[in-house]
Formats: sequence, structure tokens, C-alpha cells
Amino acid sequence: MKRPVKGLFPWRRRAGTPAFLNNMNALRLGHIDYLNCVPFFHYLRSTGFLGAVERGVPAQLNARLAQGVLDASPSSCFEYARDPERYVLLPGHSISAFGPVQSVLFFSPRPLSALENQRLYLTGESATSVNLLRVLLHEFYGWRQIDTEVPRQPVEDLLAQGKAGLLIGDRALRARRQGGVGICYDLAQLWVEHTGLPFVFALWIVRRDLMTRQLAALQQLSGQLHQARQHAFADLTHLARQYASEHDWIAPAELENYWRAMSYDLAEDHLAGLELFFTLCQRHGLLPHQVPLRFVPAADSAAQFS
Repeated sequence: MKRPVKGLFPWRRRAGTPAFLNNMNALRLGHIDYLNCVPFFHYLRSTGFLGAVERGVPAQLNARLAQGVLDASPSSCFEYARDPERYVLLPGHSISAFGPVQSVLFFSPRPLSALENQRLYLTGESATSVNLLRVLLHEFYGWRQIDTEVPRQPVEDLLAQGKAGLLIGDRALRARRQGGVGICYDLAQLWVEHTGLPFVFALWIVRRDLMTRQLAALQQLSGQLHQARQHAFADLTHLARQYASEHDWIAPAELENYWRAMSYDLAEDHLAGLELFFTLCQRHGLLPHQVPLRFVPAADSAAQFS
């Protein structure tokens, strides 16, 4: 299967229908350009999804959602929290972890207890993970001040110089695998150890104004994502071989284990972890307000959006 190119593109249209007519009301989705999104997207077109997809790192997709360029996207939970009046959530879907996530990693030359007052170098690709690091350091390690910088040069270069820094996604996976970058702290593992709850990194976020115009399409998308995930996990060994052949720095078994360690659901435990994270962000001045959780109603629900 050919990998989709970056940028907006139509995946499929009905034969005999002009593309501009078929796609006039089609949803425009974001696609996090990391391996952790494969279970959502590899089989999505086989479910009948007809819209367009734009690939990018979380920070890029967050901005495009806020600008109205995208209709829905698996995006940083912190983007939802920034402006919950702008968005709603697709129920039942997330990118979460009940233990080590393996791809949100803080590398340090020294233990965290000996690192306070040192500058920390953060990836510019993230919104949720950088604030998770801040919450962990303030709430559970007692740090009062945190000195951070998003550098122009790659964080990997600074790690090689003995600095402390945060990487996410495929870059984190590669850095951990290559080694030689100091102590590796998995932020999801730290969160679970201190709270007993899973950590939700990404939610399927929808622009709220679509609720009056494309509710049925959003409800259909939720079902399509569920079908795509089911198909992917039924075929995970094959997918791991395929994607590992395109990413020569990871082995098929390692990639399959990575996906199986993820949680793509959004159930009660996930919501409890999410609400605690938002509460702690507010406590430590990272959010100015409480964050209500609002969802696209299920297709068989009689509830009306308000």
C-alpha cells in the first residue's frame, strides 16, 4: 500500500460524481504524523470515509483546528482544554496509556531530584506533553521554578551535549532505541505511578460549529474510526511488518508491542485521568479555567446538542 502524501488530499470519491460535488460537505481530518496513529488511519478509507486528510505533528494540527482549516483531528488534549467552548469531542476515542507509552520521553543526564534549576529543552511539536512534564515536576517532584526553552536546533543535538530535553512521537522512539542520551523518563509511566490513572495524550477533537451542520457525518466518522481500529488490531502483526519495513530503525515485534501498549479507547478511567490532568494544570497556572467535557451525541441518542 502506498503511504499517503503530506497535505490535504481526497482519499476516494464515488465513480461518476464530480470531486468538488462529492467533497463539498466531506469532513477534513487531521492525521498525527507518527506511528501511533496507524491504527486509526490505515483502514479508515475501507470503512467508506470520503473526506480529506492533512498530516502534521500535534502542534500543527492544533493550530489548523483553531484556524478552522480542519474539521476534526486526533489532537492534543491540551488544545481542547485551551478553548473548550470552541470544540466538542468524539466519544470513545483517544491516544492514551495505562503504563509506559514509549514515545513521550524526558531524557536527563541526572536524576530529576538533582536537575532543578537547570534549563530543560522541549520539543516544539507538542502541547500536551510539555504541560504534562510541568505538572509532574510541580505536583510530584516539588519544583517551584521550571526553566524551559524550545530550541531552534534539534533537541537530539542538545541531548548529545549532555542537556536535558523532551521528545515525543517517532523521534522519542528512535532516541530511546539509539541510547546514549542519559536517563530516560517515560512521562506516562510517571503519571500512572503517581496517580493510578491512565494518561490521555490525544483526543478526537471536533469544531463545535459543525454540530449544527454535519452532526450525522460526525456520528458516522466515530463509527468508522471504531471499525478502522478493530480491523487494524485484528491485523496488527501484518501492519507491524509493513510499517517496520518503511521505518528501518524499528523492528516489527517492537512496533507491534508499541501499538498494543497504547489505549485507543476513551472510557471512565481515561476521563478520570483527563479531568485530574486538567485540574492540576489549573492548579499550577497552566490553564485559567475549569474544563467541561462535551461530546458529539451518539447516533442513537435522542439528546440534543446545546
